[in-house]
Amino acid sequence: SKKKGLSFEEKRVRMMEIFFETKDVFQLKDIEKIAPKEKGITSMSVKEILQSLVDDGMVDTDRIGTSNYFWAFPSKALHARKRKLEELESQFTESSQKKEALQKSIEKAKIGREDTAERAALIEELAALRQKKEQLKAEIEKYRECDPDVIEEMRQTNKVAKEAVNRWTDNIFSIKSWAKRKFGFEESRIDKSFGIPEDFDYID
Repeated sequence: SKKKGLSFEEKRVRMMEIFFETKDVFQLKDIEKIAPKEKGITSMSVKEILQSLVDDGMVDTDRIGTSNYFWAFPSKALHARKRKLEELESQFTESSQKKEALQKSIEKAKIGREDTAERAALIEELAALRQKKEQLKAEIEKYRECDPDVIEEMRQTNKVAKEAVNRWTDNIFSIKSWAKRKFGFEESRIDKSFGIPEDFDYID
């Protein structure tokens, strides 16, 4: 059967072994020679694996002259793991405190909400009052048109509409008068041509 290749994470672990076991400083070309031979990491993937370790702060790098050098010492890795552990412990403690505070809030909120006969009766009464409120609102809406404010608003609206209609009536009479003078048309002919009713007049 075909041999299964190394996963990305396995390659990272094996490359870190190169640094930890030798405690040496390398150039990329050195690692590209060592990694395939000693750790089974293909030379083509060395650069990508190494860069991922640098990005994660697990491998240090520096440029000296025209060359880049890479190194990683066990002591630094130990300190990094220790810091990470402390950070996780701090997060765990904070999460535990939040959980405890939330639990207390829940217990406090439950006070007075126990499933008793009295509470059930109050909930039922509240539902009935809400229903009654909706009925009263519907009843009020029915008599809204009797509201003095609504009536006054309707009066004002009617007044504005009446003034607008009479302005247009004025305009129509002016146009009819002009047409009679200009073309000698009879008023009945103008009314018939433009669909103006015989009883057309101002609104009182």
